[in-house]
Amino acid sequence: MSDKLILGIDTSNYTTSVALVDTDGELLANIKRPLPVKQGERGLRQSDAVFAHVKNFPSAMAEAREIIGDKKIVAVGVSERPRNLEGSYMPCFLTGVSVAESVSASLGVPLFRFSHQCGHIMAAIYSSRRADLLDKTFAAFHLSGGTTELLRVTPCDDGFISEHIGGTKDINAGQLIDRLGVKMGFDFPCGPQLERAALLNTDKIPRKKISLDGLFVNLSGVENMALSLYLESENINLTAAFIFDYIGNAILSMSEAYVERYGDTDFIYAGGVMSNSIIKGMLSKKFNAGFAEPAMSADNAVGIACLAKRAYLYRIKQ
Repeated sequence: MSDKLILGIDTSNYTTSVALVDTDGELLANIKRPLPVKQGERGLRQSDAVFAHVKNFPSAMAEAREIIGDKKIVAVGVSERPRNLEGSYMPCFLTGVSVAESVSASLGVPLFRFSHQCGHIMAAIYSSRRADLLDKTFAAFHLSGGTTELLRVTPCDDGFISEHIGGTKDINAGQLIDRLGVKMGFDFPCGPQLERAALLNTDKIPRKKISLDGLFVNLSGVENMALSLYLESENINLTAAFIFDYIGNAILSMSEAYVERYGDTDFIYAGGVMSNSIIKGMLSKKFNAGFAEPAMSADNAVGIACLAKRAYLYRIKQ
């Protein structure tokens, strides 16, 4: 184990995250502080998220300090924006950038900046032990409350070059899950609770044809169908199973369309939605795929720390 550590920081609209990896790639800490959401609500305003991050950081950093001990921080990584696109911006990421810049300046160590999305992809690569993907172009799905995208990804020395080529044209998969979950009485975020309900279902799941346009799908229509199913049947377990079955088949259809267009490829499925065992089971039967374990599917700073480690090692070799 190396005594040189990389500090990773991520501040999404859901979680304050701090991670530590050493320069050999061993994970020492995956520290997360969820942002509080009032019962019946489906998220936070950005001003509330920023305030929650400010409150969360002292305890998160104190926990990290205990783990650091007498080891040395040699680099810091941070997510500074949601996606790898010009103009991609959310105020909640400014809190993490502020902390990362402060740590970097006080320790005199380099700071590496990435997108939250690239952090999710790297967390899935690390978690699934697919380091081989860092030497080739691959396909990645990022599915969360804020994003449902299919990306063609090429690794580079300081992160990823990603091309957005598919996904949803309307609402995101995580939005669909949370909207319906809240309407059925679950607390936000609703994914884990709905999954438990879906796994209890014993009834036949209604089928709805996937509306595929190239590499894109629409998810808003299924929201009304799922709500109608719930109101008519009053069966939470069946409705939850229907939601995940539809989302899984939508991702499956986009994945098959990708292979038809680009040929056989490796897939990475990342983001909070991909912690769902039902969807994962549907996809793992069909493709050479890497999935993050549940702790690294949800928002975390592990991928950011791993990206910063890779960038740091590249820099010192130059």
